Amino acid sequence: MIANDVVVLACVEECQNTGSLKETSIKHCMVPTDGTPADKSWYTHEPLYLQWKEWNCKSECRYHCMMERENDRAQLGLQPVKYHGKWPLKRASVFQEPISAALSALTLVVQFNGWLSFFLLLYYRLPLRPETHKTYYEYTGLWHVYGLLAMNSWFWSAIYHSCDTVWTEKLHFSSAAAFLGYSLILAILRTLNLRDEASRVMVAAPILAFVTTHILYLNFYQLDKGLNMKVCTVISIAQFLLWALWAVVTRHPSRLKIIFVAFGGVVSVFLEAYDIPPRWGYVDGRAICLAVAIPLSYLWWSFAKEDAEMRTSAITKKTR
Repeated sequence: MIANDVVVLACVEECQNTGSLKETSIKHCMVPTDGTPADKSWYTHEPLYLQWKEWNCKSECRYHCMMERENDRAQLGLQPVKYHGKWPLKRASVFQEPISAALSALTLVVQFNGWLSFFLLLYYRLPLRPETHKTYYEYTGLWHVYGLLAMNSWFWSAIYHSCDTVWTEKLHFSSAAAFLGYSLILAILRTLNLRDEASRVMVAAPILAFVTTHILYLNFYQLDKGLNMKVCTVISIAQFLLWALWAVVTRHPSRLKIIFVAFGGVVSVFLEAYDIPPRWGYVDGRAICLAVAIPLSYLWWSFAKEDAEMRTSAITKKTR
């Protein structure tokens, strides 16, 4: 690993000095990257989309040197290694991790479709309380917040995998932590059937405090990826086990979906923690986890709708 870093650093230094790498010309090295005015025409400056992505001479040299080193290793039959703490993945146009970005965007679409169908089911297909015109389902508001946080998390996941910068990384980690923390709250409230405000506050307050502290730590003290992975892993496994146990004990009509989602979620967590090296230059362990999230998201919203139908039917029968 150290030898690879030394080789790449030497390559980057030469690339920055010459503005080229073998037969590849690095056009970014023809433009100042320190913000000082250039003695060139305005049209020679970096396009805005490249400035936004923070692509400059150094970053481009690091990328091309990394890929050149990996090509040399592949010809020798060696496995990929990490550079600067990340796996070497090929770009596609302006997307740094095209497969992961596309899968995140697709999951975002699935989440939006699931939340929208849940909304339409509750307000246009199921009966409403005649006196207040509110839904009979006691967890409607909780699921709406869940949907918004889920869509926000997957949106920033797509942005982060398209453009890996410090601020997109922080937004991605922060939104994912907020989403997972709230998911644990929802799991506890629904599985324990807590419907009064006092009980909900008692459950939510400590979890919200912990997640908020964690997000502030990542953003303003240290962006510790290892710590964030441990926190998210513990929260994820806790809620998956809680849902699965509840589904088995209560024999919920959607228990097979819940168990499948819980099992798939745990497998996905371990796959990401295992950190599988990239294949074909585009697919790594993270991309596999993102692909798994698409059917799981669909099934999860399917469970939410069935749960709403079941609770609404049970309540309306009692009020008759």
